[in-house]
Amino acid sequence: MSNELYISTTQKGDRIALVQDKRLLEYHFDETEHQFSVGDIYLGVVKKVVQGNNAAFVDVGYDKDGFLHYNEIISYNSLSKFVKDVIAKRPVNLRLKGFQLEKDIDKLGKINDVVTKNTPILVQVVKEPISTKGPRLSCDISIAGRNIVLVPFGTSVNISKKITNKQERQRLHKLVSSIKPENFGVIVRTVAEGKDLDELKRDIDFCVDKWESGMKTLRDAKPRDRIISEMDRASSILRDMLNDDFDNIYVDSKENFDGVKSFLHTIAPDKEKILKLHTGKNKLFEQYGIEKQIKSLFGRSVSLSGGGYLIIEHTEALHVIDVNSGNKSTQESDQESTALTVNLEAAKEIARQLRMRDMGGIIVIDFIDMKKNENRRLIQEAMKEEMKGDRSKYTILPISKFGLLQITRQRVRPEMNIVTRETCPTCGGTGTIQASIVITDLIENNLDYILSKQNESGISIILHPFVYAYYREGLISKQMRWFFKYRTWVTLTKDSSIGITEFHFLNKHGDEIEITS
Repeated sequence: MSNELYISTTQKGDRIALVQDKRLLEYHFDETEHQFSVGDIYLGVVKKVVQGNNAAFVDVGYDKDGFLHYNEIISYNSLSKFVKDVIAKRPVNLRLKGFQLEKDIDKLGKINDVVTKNTPILVQVVKEPISTKGPRLSCDISIAGRNIVLVPFGTSVNISKKITNKQERQRLHKLVSSIKPENFGVIVRTVAEGKDLDELKRDIDFCVDKWESGMKTLRDAKPRDRIISEMDRASSILRDMLNDDFDNIYVDSKENFDGVKSFLHTIAPDKEKILKLHTGKNKLFEQYGIEKQIKSLFGRSVSLSGGGYLIIEHTEALHVIDVNSGNKSTQESDQESTALTVNLEAAKEIARQLRMRDMGGIIVIDFIDMKKNENRRLIQEAMKEEMKGDRSKYTILPISKFGLLQITRQRVRPEMNIVTRETCPTCGGTGTIQASIVITDLIENNLDYILSKQNESGISIILHPFVYAYYREGLISKQMRWFFKYRTWVTLTKDSSIGITEFHFLNKHGDEIEITS
């Protein structure tokens, strides 16, 4: 199994694609100005305590106050005491050495007995703002590393349930217990299986240093300030998933290249050699066929290679996926065999779609009806197998007699939704456009103005692939004729993500040129 990560930089943020065996598996867009990511820690202020919900609403700087439930403040007594000491600049060890832990709150208590209005409170984002809701918050802080998760104000060592070997669980528990810092709990992640003492200690030290750095920030922080930032989406993918199956990491900006290289040096120095800087003429996603996969996989209808297809509908309450056989029905000996074949193929694609679109909440899948119970069990087992690599928490229920399979999947950020139906860039969706044949006249008129009137040099034009081919065809192409006419070379770049009548002129610095004539 081969894994590759592609990171493409745009003006609005980074586009990140995780590709497994040349198939797009995850797609993320990490906005430059995006805030309130899962894992971020803020100094908030309690704005309202609601006894009916047994919860508080906390102002962390978002339009809507964050939601903090009583179940998420178990270690509140110790945290609150420590935060008050730090803010008041009392002599306290920021690495929690010698700190006297307070008793955890009563799990069956009421929030108004613990939290009061207008109190400063340290909270962590556990679910990003979605729709009209503010972020979901927790006072049970944790700092995620590659092999472990560090839990301030904890004392226990817990091993991932996915590590099933008894001897390995005992080994890891013994190792981590011997290096666990005072007043910190540790959760050992699945990826730590087989790791040695030095690697585990390096990870713990990294997390403790991150905590200490955040507490130094807290000393002079103001309400709504971010105290500790979760790493960017690309780094978190590498932290959670980087293993021997990773073959390449492609980056198309020097800044990101240096950042990823530094991060790899910290978590996996032996993997620095797989990092590559893309400098080709074509855009990174265009060069490796990712743009085409995105366009074909995010629509309402998704085709299966065997002839079937999926219809994916999103509602406020749940997601519905309908499996259809299409022309597959003519390729099998009987209806049951057809249903089983299509359903097995659909299960594989559905698992990918859930990860790629980051669909959360309730998902209802209407598989093609099958009469045999053993075939239904086969589909359920296939679904479980395909979702093993999913990093989100999920539950899969058995297929009902109506052929419906229900999945609940953890939702911690808004669903990734890409509009694949293109709005005409010329008409803006009115239904009428300028004749496409005049697109070349527009390009050449603008080109003449830029080169003759604005005296630009080293310019490039981004074009739809069809228009790009038009200017490049022939022994003496139209692009070459421009060179003879203007005595300067005009670079052409194709981009299938833009409409056929759309084009962009860039100067030698890569900035878009505005036509002012």
